[in-house]
Amino acid sequence: MSSQLAVVTVTYSPGKHLREFLETLEVATDLSTQVILADNGSTDGEPEAAAAANDNVRLLRTGGNIGYGGAINRAVAEIDSDAEFVVIANPDIRWEAGSIDELLKAAQRWPRAGALGPLVREPDGTVYPSARHVPGLVSGAGHAVLGTVWPSNPWSTRYRQEDEQISERSVGWLSGSCLLVRRAAFDSIDGFDSRYFMYMEDVDLGDRLGRAGWHNVYVPTSEVTHAKGHAAGRHPELMLPAHHASAYRFQADRHPHWWQAPLRWALRGGLAVRSKLAVAAATRSRANDEGN
Repeated sequence: MSSQLAVVTVTYSPGKHLREFLETLEVATDLSTQVILADNGSTDGEPEAAAAANDNVRLLRTGGNIGYGGAINRAVAEIDSDAEFVVIANPDIRWEAGSIDELLKAAQRWPRAGALGPLVREPDGTVYPSARHVPGLVSGAGHAVLGTVWPSNPWSTRYRQEDEQISERSVGWLSGSCLLVRRAAFDSIDGFDSRYFMYMEDVDLGDRLGRAGWHNVYVPTSEVTHAKGHAAGRHPELMLPAHHASAYRFQADRHPHWWQAPLRWALRGGLAVRSKLAVAAATRSRANDEGN
C-alpha cells in the first residue's frame, strides 16, 4: 500500500466545518494524505483558503453544482489509478484519533470489502444508524411515508438496524458521509451514479457493490462525528425534493418492468405528497427560528 492516502470531499460553502475536517484529519491516520476538494461552487472562500494554507490540499473546481456523487467521481478520476484505497467523506466530518487507520486494518481483514464505514456519531454523541439494509419497494415505501410520523414502525426499524449489535459486520449499505473504498471495487461499478444529485447515492453505491460481489463492512472500532446536513439545512426547499426524487429513482431503477408501473405510480405520488409536507414543515421551522 502507498505511504500516501487520497482523501476526497465535496465542498459547497462549507464554512468552519472544512477547517475542522482538515485539522482532525491529522490524527486520523499515520499516513501522509493527499486531499482533493471537489468544489461545487462555494462562495465563502473556505476551499480557497484551505488549499492556500495546506500543501497537501488541492482545489478541484467542478464548474458548477453537479451533485455529490458526480463531484466525487470527478475527484477520484484525478487520483493515480494505482492507489489501492480512497477515503470519501463529507466536509463536516470530525475525525477521531486513528479512525482511518482502523478502517485500513479492517480492509486487510476483509479482502472482498469494496467499502468500509466507521461508527458515526451525532454532535451530541449519540450513534447515527450509518449501517443499514438495502430498502426493498415495500420496506422503502413504508419507511419513507411513515418514518417521521411513526418512527418505530417495523419497516423503519428493520431498515435502520438500530437494534443490531454494534459489531464489525457486512451490511447492505453504509452512509456516504464517510467511507473507505477499495479503488478496484469503486472502478468496477463506475463509482457513484451521477444521476443522483444528492441523497440515496450511497444506498445505490452499496447495493451495486453488493450485487457485484463486494462487501460493505461496518467497522465500529473506527469513529467519526458528523455535523450532518449543513447544506440541506440552509436550503430545505431544494434538498428535500431532491431526497424524495432520489428515493423514487432508486426504486424505479430496480422495478423497471411494465407490470410494475402501478407500483411506481403509487410510489411517485406518495413521495410527492410527503415531499410537499416536509418542505412546508421545514419552511415553517426555519421561519420560527429566524423570528426568535
